[in-house]
Amino acid sequence: MKLNNADAAARLNPCLKEQNQSYECLNKNGYNQEKCEAYFDNYNTCKKFWNQVSKDRRAKGIKPHLPDVEEREKVKEEYIKAWGN
Repeated sequence: MKLNNADAAARLNPCLKEQNQSYECLNKNGYNQEKCEAYFDNYNTCKKFWNQVSKDRRAKGIKPHLPDVEEREKVKEEYIKAWGN
């Protein structure tokens, strides 16, 4: 199965939506970074979360280290549940 560029990007970058929102904010606001700080914070939080997931899965010997696109929502729910306790 051949992936198109959008599918490949989503598979490799779990924070693609947040990244695109940051870019759109910059474009809309004349590249004024101050107006887009909330988007940057959201993107950085996303990256930190998925980096931690990858690190945990690597330590446990789970492959792929970054869950497939179809699994990500379930993995996110599991982490939220575990961190909430």
